[in-house]
Amino acid sequence: MSDYKKIKEELFYENKNAFLRMKEEEVQKAFDFCEGYKKYLDLAKTEREATAAAVVLAEQKGFKPFSREKKYKSGDKVYFSNRGKAVAFAVFGKEKAENGVNITAAHIDSPRLDLKPNPLYEDTELAFFKTHYYGGIKKYQWPTVPLALHGVFAKKDGSVVTVSIGERPDEPQFVVNDLLPHLAREQEKRTLADGVRGEELNVLIGSRPFKDDEGSELVKLNILKFLNEKYSITETDFLSADLEMVPAAKATDIGFDRSLIGAYGQDDRVCAYSEFMAALDIKKPTKTAVAILADKEEIGSDGNTGLNSAFLAHIIHDICLCDGSDETVALRHSACLSADVSAAVDPTFADAQEKRNASYLNRGAVITKYTGHGGKYSTNDACAEFVAKIRAMLDKAGIIWQTGELGKVDGGGGGTVAKYIANLGADVVDLGVPVLSMHAPFEVTAKLDVYMCYRAMYEFMK
Repeated sequence: MSDYKKIKEELFYENKNAFLRMKEEEVQKAFDFCEGYKKYLDLAKTEREATAAAVVLAEQKGFKPFSREKKYKSGDKVYFSNRGKAVAFAVFGKEKAENGVNITAAHIDSPRLDLKPNPLYEDTELAFFKTHYYGGIKKYQWPTVPLALHGVFAKKDGSVVTVSIGERPDEPQFVVNDLLPHLAREQEKRTLADGVRGEELNVLIGSRPFKDDEGSELVKLNILKFLNEKYSITETDFLSADLEMVPAAKATDIGFDRSLIGAYGQDDRVCAYSEFMAALDIKKPTKTAVAILADKEEIGSDGNTGLNSAFLAHIIHDICLCDGSDETVALRHSACLSADVSAAVDPTFADAQEKRNASYLNRGAVITKYTGHGGKYSTNDACAEFVAKIRAMLDKAGIIWQTGELGKVDGGGGGTVAKYIANLGADVVDLGVPVLSMHAPFEVTAKLDVYMCYRAMYEFMK
């Protein structure tokens, strides 16, 4: 090697495509790992379903609900369910909690269309659901996409009825209509953001009237009759329901080479699955390891199932009770990988990114030192010393990684749960997977990046 090449290799930061750096056996491991991930995506289209599916898998691996009445030792596995919409998994370590807990935190909610409390109406002999979109979406992307209905009705007698319609081949699906281009001259004068308005995201659910020559709203009545026969609910039960319209498409390979994954909800279930599977695989970690799957991140993490609540603090408190540790000291000595996605460079829209500080598909897991917007507002800016520790850990384990920001400085921005965990006193940095078409009804990730995220989470928690 020439002096030039040797010095350049030693001094330059170069981030090559992971396919050029990995052996074929490891590439196959990554592809195999993502088969389970695709199945999880299809099972977990809402935060409730993501929680339920994770608990089933965890219990198969020996995790049990946490109990304050029990004594735990190194290697014991427990979980903390929060109202069925968020969950945390813990594996007790060899050291006391006061020496710190290693935390990974992802979110399992995704942008979608929520049904309003009084959603069902009829107009022009068609039945619709009124919706209120959840999270940051481009509203024009949602019309003409086949949709499925997921959620629960909570009835006055205390029973809860689970609903899932539109996922199986023998089930109907639903759709938001759009205006045909022949008649859309006035609509096309709107801005892109205003092209489809929130109150226009009405979901078509039926057209067949109840067979009666008298009365009004016969199509609505026929829909309610179906719902009552199938789920024993009435219209008032919508008032105490969590119902979501989500894309009905299944997770699938993308590309002739099958190197990519296309699916709804990969932000942030790609990181949730990676950290969760890592938690299942660790045996007796040095420090107690906690993997959190949280709700409400897409709307600010507020509420009792989001991480801007006391959810994590309560978990650390309970863990500290087991060995007499002080929870304040434990949090001060804890470290966290905030597991959330980054925006991958799309050459079609390359102007949105500052390429030297952007993330790319197939270049590994992404470290994001800070998020926020403008002058780093509303972010956790990880300290250099902690980032250096994570760098050293990844390099020692041979994990392929990169750095990335969420677009140009004044181009917009966004946040993660990192700041809420940092507010408790822990060291936190974001580490996740680059995504194309983030927040769209169908997002794209790279299999090698998913696998490297899993490996990073495992190495951190073990």
